[in-house]
Amino acid sequence: MSSSTSARPMPALFIGHGSPMNTLEENGFTNSWKRIGAAIGKPRGILVVSAHWFIGATAVTAMPRPRTIHDFYGFPRALSEFEYPAPGMPELAAEVVDLARPDWVGLDHDQWGLDHGTWSVLAHLFPDADVPVVQLSINSSKPMAYHLELGARLDALRSRGVLVLSSGNVVHNLRRIDWRAGDTGEPWVRRFDDAATELMAHRPADVATLADHPDFAAAAPTPDHFAPLLYTAGIAAAAQTGAEALVRGFSLGSVSMTCFGVSCGALGCRLGHDAAMLPVDVPPDQTNT
Repeated sequence: MSSSTSARPMPALFIGHGSPMNTLEENGFTNSWKRIGAAIGKPRGILVVSAHWFIGATAVTAMPRPRTIHDFYGFPRALSEFEYPAPGMPELAAEVVDLARPDWVGLDHDQWGLDHGTWSVLAHLFPDADVPVVQLSINSSKPMAYHLELGARLDALRSRGVLVLSSGNVVHNLRRIDWRAGDTGEPWVRRFDDAATELMAHRPADVATLADHPDFAAAAPTPDHFAPLLYTAGIAAAAQTGAEALVRGFSLGSVSMTCFGVSCGALGCRLGHDAAMLPVDVPPDQTNT
């Protein structure tokens, strides 16, 4: 287990990943992800908290060669054939287990891999797939406080050269999609996204209070895409800083594409545009995005 520290900690990121089709497209959001990757440099390893590994336990991938998981339905063949052959990093998995104590984290040697919440983003942040990647599951049985506290413990990884990347969406409601909305967000989406952006910048430790926001039920009808935000908030709180918005924007009326960064220097915030679409003939409950 590495105990070395770096003078400048790696950033922590929350990326609003949207449609898996962003993997294959060049647009205002994916270009911003490329810009972020180029700015932060090459980390020792990457720990990803993806909305799409949402199970009843806390686990971390520990295989040397994680498989690329195509966890969606009804998308073009090119997406189903996409591979992100990044190596795993059992050493980093062991560090996660150690930092999480006294909470238990299981080592997954053969079940999961890298899901599309991970590789759709890393395809742009680190397109060469040459940085080791480990995924941490989101424990669906735990309250928000658990995820915030675990995120805070994982802050120590950043001084060891590890990028902690959370991938989800601040607002993710596929049943309220408006196919004519393009890059716009409904008023309730903008209200909730603004509230989250304010808290992440100034009071990240209080981000769980978003559950009391009048638009929370619509913004997060299921907790999977919102939960990754708690890990970035926990890291920001532990570092006694804020998480600044790096990219802001919306898709199809009911999806926020907002991204946040901790310790990202002077990157500034850009407005995203032309997010990839979902297949129009696939029901929302089958897209699994």
